[in-house]
Amino acid sequence: MSTTAQHHGVSPQPEALDKAVVLSWKAPIVYGVITVLAAVLFVVARQDGDAVFRISSPGEFLQLPEVVLGGVVTVTVASVLLVRAHRRPPLWLAVIFALVFMVGFLTWAAAGATTSVIPLTGLLAGGLSLSVPLIFGAMAGVLSERVGVVNIAIEGQLLAGAFTSAIVATATGNPFIGLLAAGVSGVLVSFVLAAFAIKYFVDQVIVGIVLNVLVVGLTSFLFSQLLAPNAATLNAPPRFPRLPIPFLADIPLIGPMLFNQTIIVYLMYVTVALVYVGLFHTRWGLRLRAVGEHPQAADTVGINIAKTRFWNVALGGAIAGVGGAFFTLGSVGAFNKEMTAGAGYIALAAVIFGQWDPIRATLAALLFGFASNLQNTLGVIGSPVPSEFMLMLPYVVTIFAVAGLVGKVRGPAAAGKPYIKG
Repeated sequence: MSTTAQHHGVSPQPEALDKAVVLSWKAPIVYGVITVLAAVLFVVARQDGDAVFRISSPGEFLQLPEVVLGGVVTVTVASVLLVRAHRRPPLWLAVIFALVFMVGFLTWAAAGATTSVIPLTGLLAGGLSLSVPLIFGAMAGVLSERVGVVNIAIEGQLLAGAFTSAIVATATGNPFIGLLAAGVSGVLVSFVLAAFAIKYFVDQVIVGIVLNVLVVGLTSFLFSQLLAPNAATLNAPPRFPRLPIPFLADIPLIGPMLFNQTIIVYLMYVTVALVYVGLFHTRWGLRLRAVGEHPQAADTVGINIAKTRFWNVALGGAIAGVGGAFFTLGSVGAFNKEMTAGAGYIALAAVIFGQWDPIRATLAALLFGFASNLQNTLGVIGSPVPSEFMLMLPYVVTIFAVAGLVGKVRGPAAAGKPYIKG
């Protein structure tokens, strides 16, 4: 590789292409605000009862005892720990901050609830289930933006995958063919995004929004005209069964959550690992990130910018389409209007919160999925938290995470910028 190319940013060292992290007081301030709000909630509206955390589900091979936490003591300790945790927010401390806050909040909510027992296995497993399409969408967003194309159309790709998988799996009676068709539909949506954004230099954000509106309108129309009147023949897809992994599925708490899942969830694990390894430990990933950071320099060493962007956006579309199939083949079991319910936009938020890193984006998607499932758990136990707050909880978490906790970071330098050769 020439010295000129290295000077322009195309270096054989993968870490040279990683994003720069700029120190900012924004994240510590938000941590401090959350700490104050938590302390006010825990102290002013304190609950004097106990919270019971059920670790093992009935029927599991190994039964662990329930953990009983006193409401007043636990929330007091949590408040003290949160005060000490907000000063420096690296990733590991952010995870500890979130865990301490959630233990305190769950203890406070359960101590004043009608039923003080919190089923941790169900809470975590449900959170993972809601996170699956978000993680697939986040991987699609990471690939697209790392190569320089802003993918607002994740919502449309997820919805197209859900719609196509329902029809094809119903017609063939085979969920695997439906899963394959979902990936193809995601690719088709991404082809439109790539063609307008890369070849015709149309604003990528506008194209993505238009695609989302188009897919929502088209699938809603076809659902009303075709699927609803012919549900038995067009919208009754077979669902993937759960496949427990021997021994691993028997591990308390994490076993039922991680290792007693459908093939789509296991495919998600593989996808995250492949995207991470591919981006940071292969020649393909180095070229991809070079195109997203400095396309001019990449062009000088012979990388075809348009081709690289086009096929990687298509790969991201295939991943998002597979994620959409989870709604119909792994979760709900049938297609409904707008059933993605904004999951694509939350996945895009996970990409930003995760700083365009596959692992961080996955953790962010898990956080949003857990927040979505938390409202269901609080409703079941009869928590004193108002139902209106529980409905908006996942979106509040998303706003706080992206607007405050992420700090000041820089995404791929060429993301959203068309490349005109010469």
